[in-house]
Amino acid sequence: PPALGWKPLHSSLSTMPSSPMPDPQLLLPSPPPTVAAQQLDELLADLGHTQSKLAAAGQGANMPAEPSLDNMLGSLTQDLQELGITAAPAGICAACRKPIAGKVLTALGKTWHPEHFACNRCGQELGSQSFFERGGHAYCEEDYHQAFSPRCAYCASPIREKVLTALDQTWHPEHFFCAHCGKVFGDDGFHERNGKPYCRQDFLAMFAPKCQGCERPVTDNYLSALQGVWHPECFVCAECLSSFASGSFFELEGRPYCELHFHQRQGSICHGCGCPVTGRCITAAGRKYHPEHFICAYCLGQLQKGTFRERGNKMYCQACDKKLFL
Repeated sequence: PPALGWKPLHSSLSTMPSSPMPDPQLLLPSPPPTVAAQQLDELLADLGHTQSKLAAAGQGANMPAEPSLDNMLGSLTQDLQELGITAAPAGICAACRKPIAGKVLTALGKTWHPEHFACNRCGQELGSQSFFERGGHAYCEEDYHQAFSPRCAYCASPIREKVLTALDQTWHPEHFFCAHCGKVFGDDGFHERNGKPYCRQDFLAMFAPKCQGCERPVTDNYLSALQGVWHPECFVCAECLSSFASGSFFELEGRPYCELHFHQRQGSICHGCGCPVTGRCITAAGRKYHPEHFICAYCLGQLQKGTFRERGNKMYCQACDKKLFL
């Protein structure tokens, strides 16, 4: 039979007369402790015989052959009481609701058999390790974190120590970094896009509008023109890089130009004065002229179409042409 741990609160082994004695007589002393211990040893030895008796009785009554521990404890308690030894239980186990006769464990304001104080989730005994309490139940450390600790938005594992809250989610501090480059955020903080955090550099590079001139992100002052945005210093003539002091510009193929270079690109520069031709125009020999600048290169008289001669990219009236070249 298994060894039983118990601790008697008090013992009394004495003999008393069954009827009044007529004459005083000397009372014998109580049996020495060695006698009580010997009786208890004999009782424990007889416990093995009790097991075989209960097994035989169980076979006749279709009962389990092996006696239960509760019956054995009950029989032992009764036999101890007959010997005058009282064994009071140390408490009621909160798990099995049975008296605790041996070692007792106190936790969560209750008493337990040491083997019955276990994790509410995995059943692991908690007597020799730390535990966590939730809703009046005990949990081992691993199961508590798995069941109740907040989860990291990056790795989805429980956060056991420091927790960082951002973007309406919880994170391990070491897992809250730029979603693009992986850099941990410094004093600049972070920027959010579609629920993800980004450092300032990557956020601007990926999501900020780009300048049509230099293609770098536009973050502060900007100009809006030609269906895009520009840094003020980048909105200049695409040819001479001069700014538009008058506030007006000319557009060609999505780029801004000053008036001179716009007409130059368009081929509408007066061959006589080199200035743009914006009004009336005379076209001769594949070149354009202001009407007042379409003149003889020698006498400077105004030419008429069909009455001039071209000599070395210069125009001459018929009279000067005969005088000079005939």
